[in-house]
Amino acid sequence: MFNRVIFIGNLTKDPELRYSPQGTPICTFRLAVNSRFKQAAESKEEVLFIDIVVFGKQAEPCSQYLAKGRPALVEGRLRERRWEADGQQKSKMEVLAQSVRFLGGRDQAPGGQAGGGEFGPPPEETMDEPF
Repeated sequence: MFNRVIFIGNLTKDPELRYSPQGTPICTFRLAVNSRFKQAAESKEEVLFIDIVVFGKQAEPCSQYLAKGRPALVEGRLRERRWEADGQQKSKMEVLAQSVRFLGGRDQAPGGQAGGGEFGPPPEETMDEPF
């Protein structure tokens, strides 16, 4: 079986960071992903809100460098989470992220930090670099 998804979207709120009882960092956030399509002669837009869960060494940088409105690319797999509440079975689909890339330029990063990169901002440019 093959279970892989790739999404690009904007965060709908700031990420939340917590730790498991074993000390593993867990970051959760939600992406808004827009799709445009034509139906008959009319252009339409659909927005999906997708819950993302990041475990381990990627969780803390996601919590630190991502923020509401910031674009991100997430690669991962779908998972259905099930629980019981008020005697009823509930479930929801979420993405377990295997890779998170921070998108956007420096001016879009929270707190004036540099943007881009897979686990955090890129290293500062040096005088030796032509750019």
